[in-house]
Amino acid sequence: MRKPLALFFPLYTTTLLMLLGSGLLTTYISLRLSAVHVSGAMIGAIIAANYIGLVIGGKVGHILIARVGHIRAYVSCSGIITAAVLGHGLTDIIPVWVVLRLIIGLCMMVQYMVLESWLNDQAEANQRGVVFGFYMVASYLGMALGQVVLMLNSDLGVSTLIVIALCFALCLVPIALTTRTNVGHMSPAPMELKFFIGAIPKVLAITLLIGMVVGSFYGLAPIYTSQQSLSTQQTGLFMALAIFAGLLAQFPLSWLSDRYNRNMLMRINAILLAVAALPLALLTHISFPLLLGIGFIVSLMQFTLYPLVVALANDMIAPERRVSLSACLLMAFGVGACIGPLAVGALIEPLGGNILYAFFALCGGGIMALSRTSKKEEETQMAVDAPVPHIAMPDSLSSSPLSPALNPAFDEQMIQETMPAPENVVEPQVEENEAAEEPEEESKYPPQGADPEVDTGLQRAFTLLEDSVSEETTDKTIHQ
Repeated sequence: MRKPLALFFPLYTTTLLMLLGSGLLTTYISLRLSAVHVSGAMIGAIIAANYIGLVIGGKVGHILIARVGHIRAYVSCSGIITAAVLGHGLTDIIPVWVVLRLIIGLCMMVQYMVLESWLNDQAEANQRGVVFGFYMVASYLGMALGQVVLMLNSDLGVSTLIVIALCFALCLVPIALTTRTNVGHMSPAPMELKFFIGAIPKVLAITLLIGMVVGSFYGLAPIYTSQQSLSTQQTGLFMALAIFAGLLAQFPLSWLSDRYNRNMLMRINAILLAVAALPLALLTHISFPLLLGIGFIVSLMQFTLYPLVVALANDMIAPERRVSLSACLLMAFGVGACIGPLAVGALIEPLGGNILYAFFALCGGGIMALSRTSKKEEETQMAVDAPVPHIAMPDSLSSSPLSPALNPAFDEQMIQETMPAPENVVEPQVEENEAAEEPEEESKYPPQGADPEVDTGLQRAFTLLEDSVSEETTDKTIHQ
């Protein structure tokens, strides 16, 4: 276990500093705008802009990394983020903040792509789980430390922005000094959105609702605490405990999801989320210790929903479509993370901050309703050999630690491990007379895999291989 930590320590240090700055910036912006009485709708728009930037950054990052490489892409994006963070202190024009937040989200997605594709490429197969385990610990630790900084430095002025900019500037140092630079080329993930809308519409809808919950929490929970008359230090403690709950929830979740029906676990978590959120939705004023306790339970429930829905989606989809599934889940989550802050932010001003947890309870009820399936549906939808990705969800669309599930770029090694080998596929043997007597039933889903009429790269490679074998055979024959 010491070897992966020693090999990837620069990347872990970079991740910790980057998430420290990101977590601190998210809470700072919400508190700063609330202090100057900016409308909830505009705060929601700023938070939504961050998630829009994350989604766009998936495509931009693939192009940028392919052209200039991992280190240059990371360094350039970190420089842009540092400038954008300091830009918040140069102007109070809110539309400019929306643009700055979009730019930061876009560049942070590129940084996530660099780090995770780098770790996945350099990690050995038998150590990948340990490597990404340390990565997620660094991610959560960085976000929690960001809230601790807010507790120690309650000033909402330029000094906090300078601390955030320092974090993004210092995260350049470890990755720039690392000697492990031979990272493989990344390939874009295919998209089959139409197929998944027809095959697993409920799962995509649940993913959308989860994105609405997570996006609203990170952006608007500080607004709720400020309306509860909490100080900046108390808000930092509340957010730090919530993030710690997200990390703590992953361990029992991993054990339970391997032993019990994931659909049932999804319904139980949704019910518990709705019930736990009701006190914070109904009580106008609540004591700080009780607020911390109930908020901790709500966070436990909301941060276990996304890993479950990803595992459930993989249960329902055949192995050859799981790379495409990851990109579609990213899209659904990203859309939800944009809609949630916009909708809740528009309602906070007329209805108060309690509407945030009322919205959580409503989403919990929706998830519970969508996760109800008949026994026949579960038997027909379950795929064989489904992976169990237990994914922790920070305030970003960073990908799964075990597979780049939320990132629209995948390295070749991961795609080759996800796709079944052609020689392992067993074709059913059907006699000609039986095939003639019994016509095949048409499937309600489109055929899986690539279109045989399309000239794909794999077909071209196979054709070149056949040509080379034919030439060698001809040469041997002529020589003889």
